[in-house]
Amino acid sequence: MTSLTDAFPYDLAPARLGVVDLPALMTFERLANDDAWSEPLLQAALIDRNYDVWGVWSTDGARLRATAVLAHLPFDAELQSICVLPDERRHGLARGLLAWILRGASARGAERLLLELRESNLAARRLYEQAGFVIDGQRQGYYRREDGRGEDALLMSRELN
Repeated sequence: MTSLTDAFPYDLAPARLGVVDLPALMTFERLANDDAWSEPLLQAALIDRNYDVWGVWSTDGARLRATAVLAHLPFDAELQSICVLPDERRHGLARGLLAWILRGASARGAERLLLELRESNLAARRLYEQAGFVIDGQRQGYYRREDGRGEDALLMSRELN
């Protein structure tokens, strides 16, 4: 049977991040995420045992290349964020990290993995659909755009077991 580490197709498997990684995580958020998490929210996720915050580091350990935040619920898990540095995108890193998250959530007993995304995020939607996620619904006007208008959020899920 393949282990989680063997299943990750890159030089370094994701590592669970801790509070000591908060400065690097905040730098990553500013560089990679248009909807960056606040420092208090990330710190809370890093110390809460119902969350896993994963990071893929560069081979020299100098910077985070990709991150994911996963919340564990009683029967499901919710992917609250998955993000890759702009210069690392389009190389399969998000796909590998998503596969890692799916295996980990299943191993921890989750029956489904839930997520939401901006309706305009076609690359993410394609990634999730290729990984077996289906659209369950949408939240109208959930995300704020720069012009002040709302953008719909798509709700997606995938059965795990």
